[in-house]
Amino acid sequence: MSDLSPTLKLAMDLISRPSVTPEDAGCQDLMIERLKALDFDIEYMPFGDVKNFYAKRGTTGPNLCFAGHTDVVPTGPEQEWHVPPFSPEIIDGMLYGRGAADMKGSLAAMITAVETFVTAHPDHPGQISFLITSDEEGPFVDGTTRVVDALMARNETIDWCIVGEPSSTKTLGDIIKNGRRGSFSGDLTVYGKQGHVAYPHLAENPIHLAAPALAEMANAHWDDGNDFFPPTSFQVSNIHSGTGATNVVPGKLNAQFNFRFSSELDFDALKVRVLEILDKHKLRYDIEWTYNGLPFLTRPGELVDAMIEAVQSTVNITPELSTSGGTSDGRFIAKMGTQVVELGPINATIHQVNECVDAESLNQLSAIYARTLTNLFVDKR
Repeated sequence: MSDLSPTLKLAMDLISRPSVTPEDAGCQDLMIERLKALDFDIEYMPFGDVKNFYAKRGTTGPNLCFAGHTDVVPTGPEQEWHVPPFSPEIIDGMLYGRGAADMKGSLAAMITAVETFVTAHPDHPGQISFLITSDEEGPFVDGTTRVVDALMARNETIDWCIVGEPSSTKTLGDIIKNGRRGSFSGDLTVYGKQGHVAYPHLAENPIHLAAPALAEMANAHWDDGNDFFPPTSFQVSNIHSGTGATNVVPGKLNAQFNFRFSSELDFDALKVRVLEILDKHKLRYDIEWTYNGLPFLTRPGELVDAMIEAVQSTVNITPELSTSGGTSDGRFIAKMGTQVVELGPINATIHQVNECVDAESLNQLSAIYARTLTNLFVDKR
């Protein structure tokens, strides 16, 4: 590793630590050590079994926060990996290991970018911070959302935030996520009456009862989206009914569904429409809601413009702004009124066996992050 760049050395050190969610396995200590050397103030913010920290350099002016997670998803069958998933190797220019793309490569690039910037501008204006959790891939209950609540309670301000999620699709920097759709789920139980299939007049089949309502929701037009978001989508993710016997009408049906919704609608409006459809079909039901987050959007402005220029000057492409995909911890940070963008490596292999990332792209990512800092605090584009 002696001939590797600081970014790749750090990325491989992080990957070698088996931090399967919610474990951190020493990753945060490694990052904190580097940040202390740059005179960052470190605040340990554990909640439950989850490790979090918030680090900051500077006391006045706008605050640019780098946000990310040290936890990774399980490896899957280790015998199917080209290399042991926590023994990273570079093969034909590709860095293999669990977390290479999601998102230990980004974490390494953030640290080395800040090291580069602070070395060049030790008395830089503004504030630089890090918000790091070990609970992004898990239930996300005691991670970023809890830290944000604590920061808001003391009126801490984060003006700009870069989340290191793997946003790129074909080449580094081709996509910047400047927002995400909202998400919530419903767990629906529809009640019927169990009976013998030969005597349907004595039973009430919840499958037959629920099917038209679910079909209506699946075919409903919820909104048209807008310039930044696609139309709201509804998907049934799980459905179960029946006793296992072929001659028994079941007594109840359970269906789970999810909405990914644009900024044209909100949680309450969608919930009202769902209940109207269920009531229209005269169902007897219970429903439990799980609210995962509001949509957020960062329009072109200081942060977006600074990052676009950084990508252009580093890799000579103009990124596309996108709000596609799932959710991220950016949704929790956005509720502070923060401008939030996501930029990280190519996401083609995330959560897969043989997760990998182009090694040189991590060096380029570090340069993009460093250039963004320069644009915001020095050049003030």
